[in-house]
Amino acid sequence: MPLFERTRVFRIYCSNVVPGLLQTDGYASALLGSIAAFRETPDDVSEAVAARMERSRVIREGNHRFALLVEEAVLRHRVGGSEVMAGQLGYLLSIMALPSVSLGVIPFSADRRMWMLETFSVYDEVQTQVELLTAQVNVTAP
Repeated sequence: MPLFERTRVFRIYCSNVVPGLLQTDGYASALLGSIAAFRETPDDVSEAVAARMERSRVIREGNHRFALLVEEAVLRHRVGGSEVMAGQLGYLLSIMALPSVSLGVIPFSADRRMWMLETFSVYDEVQTQVELLTAQVNVTAP
């Protein structure tokens, strides 16, 4: 069974973009398209977006809980233009109404002792994924 289907409790922190599970098709297309263009990699954006949308169905299906934390900048950075961002922000509002989803925002005004630099996800306290710019690191508990 795939990781996203067997995980019951998702804990996700994102510092710079909307978490993949919460991205709309338009946001994911704009984000992944800009990354592919910048890196000059083959254009597999539509396939990548389709895979991301398929994984995101766990938000509405099955017995899962989600605790997500994002920086305020995530909501303010314009990915794909005004229309895409309006759609993305509207989608986040609708997702926040689900009883299984808790979405927190760390405001710009929060006092800091340390800044998290990388996005990370914890899956049932069994596996943690850290997303780097060019790689992903998986850490598993014994």
